[in-house]
Amino acid sequence: MRMAVSDEELAQAAAGGDRAAFAALLERVYDRVFGLAFRLTGRRAEAEDIAQEVCATLPLKLRGWRGEGRLTTWLYRIVVNAVRDAHRRRVTRDKAALGWGDAELARRAEAAETGERLAWLHLAMDRLTPPELRETLVLVLDGLSHAEVAEVQGLSEGTVSWRVSQAKRKLRAMMEAEA
Repeated sequence: MRMAVSDEELAQAAAGGDRAAFAALLERVYDRVFGLAFRLTGRRAEAEDIAQEVCATLPLKLRGWRGEGRLTTWLYRIVVNAVRDAHRRRVTRDKAALGWGDAELARRAEAAETGERLAWLHLAMDRLTPPELRETLVLVLDGLSHAEVAEVQGLSEGTVSWRVSQAKRKLRAMMEAEA
């Protein structure tokens, strides 16, 4: 019977302390949280860590959710922020490790996903700068409308459209440069 209940209703019940509602909500959103984290990072292990972190903090965060708009839009904002935080931590850690394993860090950074096209896309997305273009493009490719992406990122729809256009242009130029 839970299937007829919306994500938003489950979130409201979970915020009120309903453990069964929280479990059902977590079952519904985990794959989306992990999938978005993976598309933003391109690294399975990092995406798993981020998804676990988001899900572990979700009960506390749900208490602050006002119920305005779709739950998934609000949740995507949390994931984007968690990815940004993880990136900052990784950069700090990598700087600290500089000189103490550069070869190992380089080897890990260049590990490719199986499949030539997927590997190229992940590498191209990692090189897409500034990172805001990548974040915007990933959210749009994940099926969010420009309006929803604008809400997640706190931008205007026009800025979202411009970022998508710039990201596509840069990816096309990368592909042509490698051909």
